[in-house]
Amino acid sequence: MDRVTTAPGGVRASARVLARCDGRGGTVLPVLEGEGPLAVRRTRGSGAEARVMLVGAMSGPLGGDHFTVGVHAERGARLRVGSAAATLALPGQDEAGARYDVRLTVDDDAELCWVPEQLISGGGSDLHVTTSVDLAAGARLLLREEQVLGRAGEEPGRLTSRLTVRIDGSCVLDQELACGPGAPGGWDGPAGLAGHRAVGQLVVVRPQFGDEPPAARVFEEGAAVMPLGGSAALVTAVAPDGLRLRRLLDAALATLD
Repeated sequence: MDRVTTAPGGVRASARVLARCDGRGGTVLPVLEGEGPLAVRRTRGSGAEARVMLVGAMSGPLGGDHFTVGVHAERGARLRVGSAAATLALPGQDEAGARYDVRLTVDDDAELCWVPEQLISGGGSDLHVTTSVDLAAGARLLLREEQVLGRAGEEPGRLTSRLTVRIDGSCVLDQELACGPGAPGGWDGPAGLAGHRAVGQLVVVRPQFGDEPPAARVFEEGAAVMPLGGSAALVTAVAPDGLRLRRLLDAALATLD
């Protein structure tokens, strides 16, 4: 098991998941490790797909915390990772910001669905999220990110989020979004979130997109679909709240099936 440490700078915790084809049409999890705020549990799967849930056993991330999650789907594995509840970033006793780093690796003929619940940036918090995805040429991916700026009636904290996706060693997406107090000017203006308080995206990677990429289009007001290099497509959306955001993303995903 990974160990949780508490230091003057906050909590350090990590979790790891390794999914492997069992050779009989199913997926096994030889590595399923996590403690404290990153507890992981296997849940009932479906067909060849194994399912894992991240369970928040502690509050956080708080100021000074550093969480790390690593997920690897080996060749032939099918894995879905979700979370039991939204992640709530809050201020802590430490004035330093918090970090949440996610590293996803998907091999050839493997599939990963990374679909955690929403990340809420609570007032006074300062969180930096990095998600790094490495896919083989024949990998499949569904990645969902949803961020809500502040709870009801609350101003948001500072949130910086960077997402990098590489397919067969080539970078197809590298973007960063900064919101909240201290973020670069214009984040909430017409060229940014335009007053919305929920923002999200889907990254869908399917080998068939290499030959027939989805057409770039505005899906609904506040949502757009665009092809990326290689076999990937990106859906982006902004909405007044998390419920509307989820509906937009789900509807856009249905058009890619």
